[in-house]
Amino acid sequence: MEDIRRKLIELKEEDYKKFNEKLCPDTKRKILGIRIPILRNFAKKLVKEEKNSQKENLDNLLKSIDDEYFEEIMLKGFVIGYSKCEINEKMPYIREFVPKIDSWEITDTFVPTLKIKDKDLREVFKFIKPYFKSNKEFEVRFAVIMLLDYYIIDEYVDEVIKILDKINHNGYYVKMGVAWCLAEIGIKFNDKLMQYLQGKNNLDKFTFNKTLQKMIESYRIDEEQKVLLRNMKKK
Repeated sequence: MEDIRRKLIELKEEDYKKFNEKLCPDTKRKILGIRIPILRNFAKKLVKEEKNSQKENLDNLLKSIDDEYFEEIMLKGFVIGYSKCEINEKMPYIREFVPKIDSWEITDTFVPTLKIKDKDLREVFKFIKPYFKSNKEFEVRFAVIMLLDYYIIDEYVDEVIKILDKINHNGYYVKMGVAWCLAEIGIKFNDKLMQYLQGKNNLDKFTFNKTLQKMIESYRIDEEQKVLLRNMKKK
């Protein structure tokens, strides 16, 4: 544990610390100031050194990383993601990790690192469903970003829209995540999303308007539709 922390301290940058403190005001943990690509490379090195193809190796490695610093939590997430264990072996570690998340940046870097395989989508979908009803902002955000990164596909898009419509958590980072996810659906499955937005839905004004804004800002939406979206904004 001390060796890993010592290495993290060696990797910190004071200017980046100040930048990240402004970027992630939500975290309660102390920030060292380590750039994400550098932290990712460190995680990959740790996983490789542990020959992390077995569950017990992952267990030992995660226990060697403390929880005090922001970057230690992020490092744990990367280690889980980069380990060679099958997803069913990772799930207990993910379940233990998610309550430690206290920043959008940790959520949004952890989720894509998991690289869920197509064959595991159904099992993972069942796994994340309870988080949509959590009263903890970043647990819900975690589940929403999982939808965004892995489930905006033909097989799941209709159910994803239904799930997003039922989320009623008032946290800012939940609402922003929902808007981001809906906007991405609007880009990939435009007819479905427009039918949803123009019909009866449970989105509050903030999330509804943020969804429109994110679509308008996308270069993948044509100018004609952007005019329509601007006119749909709720006053």
